[in-house]
Amino acid sequence: MKKIVLLGAALALTLACAPLAGAQEDRGPWRAASTNAHAITGDVVISDGRLTIDFLIFPLAQIRRLKPVEVSAVFDADLNAGVEGTLYRLHVPPDQRFQHKNTLCGSEEAQWMATYVTGRTLNVAFFSGDDQPVFKFDAMQNTSTLCGTFVFSR
Repeated sequence: MKKIVLLGAALALTLACAPLAGAQEDRGPWRAASTNAHAITGDVVISDGRLTIDFLIFPLAQIRRLKPVEVSAVFDADLNAGVEGTLYRLHVPPDQRFQHKNTLCGSEEAQWMATYVTGRTLNVAFFSGDDQPVFKFDAMQNTSTLCGTFVFSR
């Protein structure tokens, strides 16, 4: 009898935590929510190995997880919330036009994408440059490689 109760409790706990884990996942379709997203990217889809922007597919490689302090530096997120993000490598050519004939990084190639999810909101930052962005508050304030930040929702 104790085994059944423990098994039931474990199953209930697993099911209760499943929506929380999924809510922090950046994979899947996202609707443009910010002015930048409406003006430049439109809706996006993040999947294993690719990013879709305005029905165009770009290769995507997950590089590493971003610590809460790094997420806070890029997105001005609440450091105490403990939200982690993800850094990706991608290649979006500078001449690639999206919504309203806009580009992601002007005359530079977009080579990095940082994301973090909170609730049903996805925050994205695109960066140019061959080197990984430095995710420190002072570095982000003075960087010339940050192309823009975008907000999407589900």
